[in-house]
Amino acid sequence: MLNDLITECVAMVPTPQDKGKHLKIYYGTQVAVYPPQFILFVNDSNLMHFSYERYLENQFRKNFDFAGTPIRIYMREKDKKKDLKPEGEKKYDKD
Repeated sequence: MLNDLITECVAMVPTPQDKGKHLKIYYGTQVAVYPPQFILFVNDSNLMHFSYERYLENQFRKNFDFAGTPIRIYMREKDKKKDLKPEGEKKYDKD
């Protein structure tokens, strides 16, 4: 339900961008109930503008009946894939 709402919100009002780079919201999850707390996994948390966060908060209130309840939304950057080479190997050997 939450991810469907996030997808709908992004379709209605596109995510913010800075210097041609768009904010991507991969998915969200609710981590606490009192007060409701949500974590949104994004590509770059610095791209989240306070007005877009407030827009999402208002949509959560409207659709999940959180009127008068404080809502906390946290951004977490999704881990980038790391180099899978073992530590002892070098990328470039010049033997």
